[in-house]
Amino acid sequence: MNETIHYDVIIIGAGAAGIMAAITAARDGKKVLLLEKLSSIASKLKATGGGRCNITNTLDDEEFMARFGRDGRFMQDALKHFNHKELIIFLDEIGVATHAPDGFRVFPTSHSSQTIIDALRAEMQRVGVTIMCKQKVERILFHANAIAGVKTATTTFYTNNIIIATGGMGYPVLGAEGDGYTLASEVGHKITEISPAMMPLKTKETWVANCRADTIPKAQLRVALKKHKKLRAQGDLIFTKTGIRGPVVLDFSREITPLLAKYKEVPLLINMTKGMDEDTIGRHCKKVYKSNTQQSILDIVTTLLPQALSREIITLASLDPDEKFKKIEGSKKAKLFSLLAWTPLTVTGHDGFKMAMITRGGVRLKEIDPKTMQSKILKGLYFCGEVINLDGPCGGYNLQWSFASGYLAGKLL
Repeated sequence: MNETIHYDVIIIGAGAAGIMAAITAARDGKKVLLLEKLSSIASKLKATGGGRCNITNTLDDEEFMARFGRDGRFMQDALKHFNHKELIIFLDEIGVATHAPDGFRVFPTSHSSQTIIDALRAEMQRVGVTIMCKQKVERILFHANAIAGVKTATTTFYTNNIIIATGGMGYPVLGAEGDGYTLASEVGHKITEISPAMMPLKTKETWVANCRADTIPKAQLRVALKKHKKLRAQGDLIFTKTGIRGPVVLDFSREITPLLAKYKEVPLLINMTKGMDEDTIGRHCKKVYKSNTQQSILDIVTTLLPQALSREIITLASLDPDEKFKKIEGSKKAKLFSLLAWTPLTVTGHDGFKMAMITRGGVRLKEIDPKTMQSKILKGLYFCGEVINLDGPCGGYNLQWSFASGYLAGKLL
């Protein structure tokens, strides 16, 4: 390797954000070096969506930003330059056809992330990006408040512009170890509290293991803590041997994991009866009973929920599932209806970053210029993607943010 070569920009991390930044800068005539510590590029992108790769979604910019919460407006400039429409056009230009089968989530028509990776690699070759794998950056070089280069275990590379696109800490087997946080903090940036997100959750209750065969659609989850009662989510729920998962849990875990660190346990209330309240459930059950007065309580409840789950909730109400509905006294029926409206579960843990699809937390937004993605602390240093303290729910949000922020950082405005 020639240590005297000076690059216009060096990008650390060859994920979606880093690759997009590299292509954008190279298309503008910049001499670009992309450094990746693993043996190949885009490892996490390859695993996204089980390999199907939900690239983005069709929401307009305002609604898209709203799904990221109060910090979502930080993305305004990035989306103005490169929202889902621009991303789809870009992918089409490099030979990747896309579609939205459900009208919302956008996938490559091949439903294979490898299609995108191959096209991105070909485009980087076309525009002259220099890619070096197995190069872990150990230190950023700077002096007089300006970037000078980077140092790896074997080589020093020189530049006046660096883009950190190292991602977070989710899925460490795919290279996510928080390198970017260390590099950023060493030059003066503050890193917020880091939590694993978009992951299954473990519960104190063991009965969930008996309900693994069914997916509960449109389940409503809310936190049963007074200070956090506004935290709610809705979506498909799946029970596991040790807890809960499914799209609604993956999304809601972004809120739960920081609370777990604080409270050790997080009580939830879950409505699995499509939003029906106690009174509505009571009227439904009585109507079903009148159609056949010899039905057991299990027969009645299974008109609302799968049998295994019905049995467990009836047991929670201290009732015999085989008992005739008409023989149950009113107070016990009321307790059952209450449990059917809001079933309690207690989240006690998770599997940490090894199962987390994304990371909550990162480089503080206040220290980054949203118009350019440049550091406000060190001239010539830029950030993009998951290394920044901004994360969204399932559904193409985080990949779109990676591509958009990578595009803006790569413009080197």
